[in-house]
Amino acid sequence: MTEQTHSRLRAAIELTAGVTIAFGTKALLDPYIWKFSGPISLAVVLTLATLYLHSRGETWAQLGLRNPGRWKSWALLLPQIVLGVVVILGVGAGTAFLGDTLGLWQTGALPDGVEDRWGNIRGNLPVYLLWLALAWISAGFGEELFFRGFMVSRAERVTKGLPFALFLAVLIPAAIFGIAHFYYQGLRGLIVTGLIGLSLGTLYLLYKRNLWPLIVAHGLVDTLGFTALYLDADW
Repeated sequence: MTEQTHSRLRAAIELTAGVTIAFGTKALLDPYIWKFSGPISLAVVLTLATLYLHSRGETWAQLGLRNPGRWKSWALLLPQIVLGVVVILGVGAGTAFLGDTLGLWQTGALPDGVEDRWGNIRGNLPVYLLWLALAWISAGFGEELFFRGFMVSRAERVTKGLPFALFLAVLIPAAIFGIAHFYYQGLRGLIVTGLIGLSLGTLYLLYKRNLWPLIVAHGLVDTLGFTALYLDADW
């Protein structure tokens, strides 16, 4: 077995194990704590991934959770964050509108799963603040760490040397990211979230694998969404 084949096989196992643990843990928790099974399963897989990376001599800093360092890098953070927010909102709104136009869903109607999970946020400050915290910790920080930092890095090793390798390395985690949101957002969530994941994965590579702009942009967009729900505003 060549070194490249060995590296590809290891990365494929790591990728498969990460997805299996995340989805498997969530499936086990769903009957008991459905609303929070996603954040908990993400915490479990990130804890195990951290231990595994440490055993391999790798760190999250190598995957993008690093100090920008030079002042020029710090200066780039703000425009990178702004671009991330614009991309997430643009891709999300554009895809939702296109799906509505094609008759795949109704943009104005929330999926039943979204209403069941977050409907009690409206006018409820403690619940709003709870989900706001989870938006930053689990979605903004956790999802970017796992779906972009860990999964894209592993997918890169799996696809290395193949045609369109970088595109596939971004596409694979994006597809899994979309599937992870299907259970409560339906087809609309799968497609919209999947395309957002594809966009964020592309930005991850363009930002030289710096996760911080994506973490902040993701957190800001989720904050807008939860604030709109809390205020019962249509945005």
